[in-house]
Amino acid sequence: MSLALWISLLTASIIISFTPGAGAVNTMSNSLTVGWRRSLWGIIGQQLALVVHVLIVAAGVGVLVAGSPVLFNAIRYAGAAYLVFLGIRLILTKPSADAGDAEPSRSTTGAWAMLRRGLWVNLLNPKAIVFFLAFIPQFIRLDQPLVPQYVVLTVTVVVVDVIVMWFFFAAAARPFRRYVSTPRGQRTLNAVFGALFIVVAALLLFVH
Repeated sequence: MSLALWISLLTASIIISFTPGAGAVNTMSNSLTVGWRRSLWGIIGQQLALVVHVLIVAAGVGVLVAGSPVLFNAIRYAGAAYLVFLGIRLILTKPSADAGDAEPSRSTTGAWAMLRRGLWVNLLNPKAIVFFLAFIPQFIRLDQPLVPQYVVLTVTVVVVDVIVMWFFFAAAARPFRRYVSTPRGQRTLNAVFGALFIVVAALLLFVH
């Protein structure tokens, strides 16, 4: 991959990562719940999903998903349902009795739980597959070895997304951490981020 082409890829990746979506909402929610450092686990899960999307497109399965309305809609509805589930669960989460000292539930804030949630948030988005199907060919040259190009593309997209998610979206939530120290603040922030998950689910369903 030439330097000029890679710079174009880098620029596109930055713009894409800064576009708010379910991953950004999930990252900010994790940062508020467990802190900036530990929110990285959810971000890692989201990156694993990006790698899977690239592999799907590289293997040609993306063409099948894009060309099959039934399969596309099945994944789309599953993704929206999962986001609604996350939103409702967050809204219904009871604040800690002693919000300043109590630890959040390990079942939802453990490293593995956040990684798994991040994976599914990004994975259950067929539009991401279709997007990569349109995005990837712009930066792949068929007259050159494909594997090194896909490696460069994947590493670039993942590294950029980690930086944007962790140092922008997760960091943006840090000033609001003080609200988590009170039950009222917890209820408010849970309601806000729960509603955001539901809004993203609606966009996934109705915005084409």
